[in-house]
Amino acid sequence: MKVLVMGGGVIGVTTAWYLAKAGCEVTVIERQNETALETSFANCGQISPGYATPWAAPGIPLKGLKWLFQADAPLKISPDGSLFQLAWIAQMLSNCNNNSYAINKGRMLRLSEYSRDQFIALRQELKLSYDDRQGGTLQLFRTQKQLDGMAKDIKVLEECGVRYRALDPNGCAEVEPALAKTKHNLSGGLQLPNDETGDCNMFTQKLTEHCKALGVKFIMGKTITKIEKQNNQINRVFLGIEELTADHYVMALGCFSRQMLLSLGIEIPVYPVKGYSMTIPIVDPASAPVSTILDESYKVAITRFDDRIRLGGMAELSGYNLTLNPRRRQTLEKVINDLFPDGGNLQQASFWTGLRPMTPDSTPIVGVSSIKNLSLNTGHGTLGWTMCLGSAKILAAEILGTKPEISIEGLNVARYTK
Repeated sequence: MKVLVMGGGVIGVTTAWYLAKAGCEVTVIERQNETALETSFANCGQISPGYATPWAAPGIPLKGLKWLFQADAPLKISPDGSLFQLAWIAQMLSNCNNNSYAINKGRMLRLSEYSRDQFIALRQELKLSYDDRQGGTLQLFRTQKQLDGMAKDIKVLEECGVRYRALDPNGCAEVEPALAKTKHNLSGGLQLPNDETGDCNMFTQKLTEHCKALGVKFIMGKTITKIEKQNNQINRVFLGIEELTADHYVMALGCFSRQMLLSLGIEIPVYPVKGYSMTIPIVDPASAPVSTILDESYKVAITRFDDRIRLGGMAELSGYNLTLNPRRRQTLEKVINDLFPDGGNLQQASFWTGLRPMTPDSTPIVGVSSIKNLSLNTGHGTLGWTMCLGSAKILAAEILGTKPEISIEGLNVARYTK
């Protein structure tokens, strides 16, 4: 089977990998000159199935109102002039109830846990190294209210069989020794020992080379200008005057999937949610994190790569705006100074922003579409790195007509058309 994958981020490249492994003739189209240079370039580095949590949660509407008046709030909304933004927000708010939260978190955990298992298998198969660590994730709570609120997450973790440890401040410092200096800022923590970390850009570029070794063709620096449909099937993709054809097509264009699909009569609720990161060279390894931290107060993750600290997070609903906001850098600097003040050199830090393709229920869109030979793999939000291998493997199975290894219930676009 000849398959054309549209998008060369981590989602597109992992999809190409599993299809090529199954014997497909695969071509990947990417508008940048290398793979993983957009959303996959400088994310937080967490592979955290246990923290696969919907944004749409009970209490978020009230928190959102409070955040409107906070300079360093984790969520900011700037009107982009579109009705779609308003509709997306309304859909997200409609999921802010206990029942929807449990359904969505269950779907996300199912896919994320499976994806983490594929990372383990792929490392063994390819001997890949990408500044990866298997030290777990530690969620830090600064207030007693946050500590009390973790009960609902523990309930879901237990239902899904995810290992965890509830910790006091001293326990947090045992897991992350550098926190001994700053544990007075903490009320406690929740550790998920099976979570992992790694550099998504490094991983994707190395996997790209393995894909090429399997015969995958990469068309770089070219933009898709048109997709032609006839008799409910795609028959051609245009790159300017160049035409490409295949037996099957995969849409993996992240935040730009929606515009392409609209031209085909398919509407998906994927909105570009802007996030920020900083990458800091380490100057004192003993004062840096060992694995990865999630600061619940600021919704900021702090991840240890070999000789770098990557921290990032936050969210802005502001359309396709990629302007770097200096206030966001100030928030990131505050978080690292509060928790790991002596670990890195902030003067040499790089500052980055990217757009995450987010659905209103936080669950990605993976699977078949209403067009016979088109599959979708998009909408992973902040969890594209965590979910990439799992999403790619189940989609490849579905395309090839074999049974995926986990349930795909609730993952495809049909949940929005009921």
